[in-house]
Amino acid sequence: MTDPYVIAAASAQQLARLTGAESHDIAVVLGSGWAPAADAIGRPDVVVPLAELGGFAEPTVPGHVPAVRSVRAGSHRVLVFLGRTHLYEGHQAAVVVHGVRTAIAAGCRVIVLTNAAGGIRPGLRPGQPVLISDHINLTGQSPLAGPQPPDGYPSRFTDMSQAYSAELRAVARAADQSLDEGVYAALAGPQYETPAEIAMLTAAGADLVGMSTALETIAARHLGAEVLGLSLVTNLAAGLSAQPLDHGEVVAAGRDAAQRMGTLLAGILPGLA
Repeated sequence: MTDPYVIAAASAQQLARLTGAESHDIAVVLGSGWAPAADAIGRPDVVVPLAELGGFAEPTVPGHVPAVRSVRAGSHRVLVFLGRTHLYEGHQAAVVVHGVRTAIAAGCRVIVLTNAAGGIRPGLRPGQPVLISDHINLTGQSPLAGPQPPDGYPSRFTDMSQAYSAELRAVARAADQSLDEGVYAALAGPQYETPAEIAMLTAAGADLVGMSTALETIAARHLGAEVLGLSLVTNLAAGLSAQPLDHGEVVAAGRDAAQRMGTLLAGILPGLA
């Protein structure tokens, strides 16, 4: 990858050509096992393989589908990414956030980032959706590191004090008053955390833990988009359950909750933009 902003702009142009839509309003990135939730969001007008857009790496993780849908949700046109790539697959940060940058270049001013997460805070239970109020980026990476952004783009010294929009969280809670919220800790993975690491994260104020989302949020905020983060608790974090952690169970939990999560997103999206 050379200039990631130029490549994202080119992907957005190709997206407009293939979807027949000059612009989109909202982008949704679905987490592990969540692909069936896309059906509840709405029937797609167009489904585009990511390979046809350029700049996207093929996901290698079960539960992530290399395609994006163009969907109508109320008066909004929504991009629904059926999966994502991760640092632990061997990608650079710019590749991990390419979908978000492409969506913003395509006109999206709201980015909805979903993920499967381990529950740290007592009381969180598998199958529970939780709004992300803030994050702790422990990946050791940033999509803003490296060369300066090209002329016309914001400074890479991005303010992250409002990483996750309070206004968008209020819209989500209006759609589902049972939604809790918490702080998401992002680690590089792919191994799950040790009990000692979970104890450290607890002391740091983390409620949820996973291996995605934080870099995408940084990229979105850098380009001025508002972010709504939504985690699905798929398991209790290491040391909090007698059961060993298993990715197959994470994907299965996401699949089992997909209809509920899709219905939740379908109720939230019309009020976001």
